[in-house]
Formats: sequence, C-alpha cells, structure tokens
Amino acid sequence: MAADAHLSELGEILKSRRAELTPRTVGLPDTGGRRVPGLRREEVALLAAISSDYYTRLEQGRIQPSASVLAALAHVLRLSDRQRDHLFELAGRQRARHRRPAAQKAHPQLLRLLDDLTVSPGVVIGRRMDILAWNPLAAALFTDFAKVPEGRRNCVRILFTDPGMRTLYADWRAVARDCVSHLRMETAKHPEDPQLINLVGELSVEDSDFGRWWGGRHAPSRRAGVKRFHHPVVGELVLDWDTLICGGNPDQELVVWTAEPGTPSYDGLSALASRAAGRPGGLTTGQAGVTG
Repeated sequence: MAADAHLSELGEILKSRRAELTPRTVGLPDTGGRRVPGLRREEVALLAAISSDYYTRLEQGRIQPSASVLAALAHVLRLSDRQRDHLFELAGRQRARHRRPAAQKAHPQLLRLLDDLTVSPGVVIGRRMDILAWNPLAAALFTDFAKVPEGRRNCVRILFTDPGMRTLYADWRAVARDCVSHLRMETAKHPEDPQLINLVGELSVEDSDFGRWWGGRHAPSRRAGVKRFHHPVVGELVLDWDTLICGGNPDQELVVWTAEPGTPSYDGLSALASRAAGRPGGLTTGQAGVTG
C-alpha cells in the first residue's frame, strides 16, 4: 500500500508540474487554443522520448518508472535537484550521480588515419553522434562542417535540419531511420545525458518523421553498407561505407566512404578531392572540443 501511495504522489507531482509550465518554457511553439493551462501529456511524453500511454499511466500512479525515464522527465519538467531527489525517492530508484564528462576531442590515432585518407571522405563521430573531426573531402561531399556552430555539429541534427541532406542522399528516409536507430543505442548507453535528452526532444518537435520513428520499432543500427548520393557538383555516387571503432576510446568511431578504383564513383570522388585540395586549410578538425 505504501508503494502505491508513493506512485500516486509521484503522479500528482508530474501532473502539477506539467500544469505550471508553458510551451515556451520547454522550447515548444505556443499555438494557443488550450482549454487548460500548462503542457499537454503528449508534449511531455514527446520531449522525454516515451509514449503518451506510458506517461499517462505514470500520472495515474499505475507503473513504476525506470531511473532513465525519471531523469528524462526531471529534465523536461525543469525540476530542481531537490525535486529530482524526491521524485527518485517516491519511485524507489537510486539517482545516479555523474560527473560532467570532459569535452570531446578526436582521438590522435583516428586523426592520423583521417589525415591519410586522400580519395575517401572520413568523419570522426563521438558521443551523441557529435562530429569531432573530418577531412576536406568529407566537407566537400556533405557540407562545410566548419560553418556549423560547434554545439550543433551533430550527424542526426544536420541530417534532419539541413535541407541539402534530403536531396544529397538518394534514399534519405532509409539513412535517417538508420541514424535514429543509432541514436537510440546512444541513449541506452547514456540515459541521463541532458544533451541527448535535449537533442531527442528538439528533433521530435521539429520533425514529424523523427518523432514517429523514435516512438516506433527500431531495426538494429548498421555499421557498414552502401549509400547512393546525388551530388550537386560531381553527380551520382555509389559509395561503400564502413565504421572503425577506436580501441583507445570506444565512444569514438571513424566512418569512411570509399569507391572501387576505375568506377565512375571513384572518378567522381577524385574530382571532388581535387576541388577540396584547392581550398586553404588542409585537414579540418573539431579539436577545439565538443562540450560534454
């Protein structure tokens, strides 16, 4: 009975806090037309990356949430540390105490590998699928990463928010769904990462496809395959891609796109590499460090 009472109190706290917040408070557009003040249940669920039905049962005191769900809800509802602790106590969960992770910097060995790639685009990916480093050919193939603000230099964010990505990839939807699956793996590894929670909430609100795919079934994330591109300068490219996990830092990986010599795609990459080599600056990396 005590446990049921605690879950009921937890549900009431969620409900009352939801009523205190406005859409603008959590970064949502305020469309008006609300019969009652505060956030809707489905809005909180969307931002916390859980289903509306699951969140409804939480407010009704019918289920015991996991620590990762509690952390996401506490972040979405802008709870203080004291309020967070009380929420975890009511749910009978231990709140994890994490040190703020150090700024991400590409591993030196991956940078050396990247520097050796001359006719192959390469990108170093870190936690949350943040882009930590790239070679000139990757910038020529995808986008000028140096012009993307460091805090927004993320594979998934760029894929969903840069209109050029939807025309660059011949099958953008398949690529995007793979990225969502990979991001789901990242949230499983780092369930209380506030930047991950923000990223999922932001993209869920901004893109209906992301929100639907995030809440649906997820296929296993792939580490290799073939991608087709419609590049505005060199035309059609069919490239193999593969992933190298960094032994010195498993949170980092080098993704490389290649083409078989003698094929039109190889010739296209060579032409793109020649153009990229004519630009000043050489290898461009995110060595200033991506925070978190």
